[in-house]
Amino acid sequence: MPAYDNYQYLTIERRENGVLLLTLNRPERRNAINNDMHAELERVFHEIGGDGAANAVVITGAGPAFCSGGDAKSMDDGSFKPSGPVTPFRAVRTLMHNLLEVEQPVIAAVNGDAAGLGATMALCCDVVIAAETARFADTHVRMGLVAGDGGVIIWPLLIGWARAKEFLLTGDWISGREGERLGLVNHAVPKDDVLPTALAMADRLALAAPKAVRWTKYSMNRILRARVDEALDASAFLEAITMDSDDLREAAAAFLEKRQPHFTGN
Repeated sequence: MPAYDNYQYLTIERRENGVLLLTLNRPERRNAINNDMHAELERVFHEIGGDGAANAVVITGAGPAFCSGGDAKSMDDGSFKPSGPVTPFRAVRTLMHNLLEVEQPVIAAVNGDAAGLGATMALCCDVVIAAETARFADTHVRMGLVAGDGGVIIWPLLIGWARAKEFLLTGDWISGREGERLGLVNHAVPKDDVLPTALAMADRLALAAPKAVRWTKYSMNRILRARVDEALDASAFLEAITMDSDDLREAAAAFLEKRQPHFTGN
């Protein structure tokens, strides 16, 4: 049984009924994902999937945000992108596959804003409980990046092609309340009720017939994995290429300086 004590940016708590509470724990950066945190996320989903004592998983964020996506500060100084386009391409692919291969039901407790990869991770969970005031966005294009970590797959599946394309091309935000109306999330609740509601759902699923729950999830996720295999390789590789662009560096600098970016297409 894994101890989960060798993570710097993640905390994993064992609760009753075999429920694991996974907290993204970098609140000083709104749980933004740097290289080391990305590697931990790749590893933890593989570890959880093989944890025989885990019956359900809840993912949430420490502090006011769920996850603000890739760390703009490390994008600005160039440290977010590993050397060459193949390495980040493989990292994204590994993270997505490991998340979707978790056998146990996974519930997202979206306590605050979820952007970019943070939104993708939340939306790829089996059930999404969001604060009414939480916001979702795939903000890649705002950073001069291709939406390459799975947003081009999961958003259209949840809210339809036309709406998804608008949100992916603009990077606009959508509230948890509106997300519930459009089918982006399962339930939007007051912020203080997010984690209790998610844990109650996890308890319910953890106590259900394991094979029935897991194999139903497996059957449905085969459709999602087929879409991942169809589109992720191209989008992730193209995103990796745009990680070496002047537009990304300009967007990251503008974000930190709180100004509008000036894109050149380079």
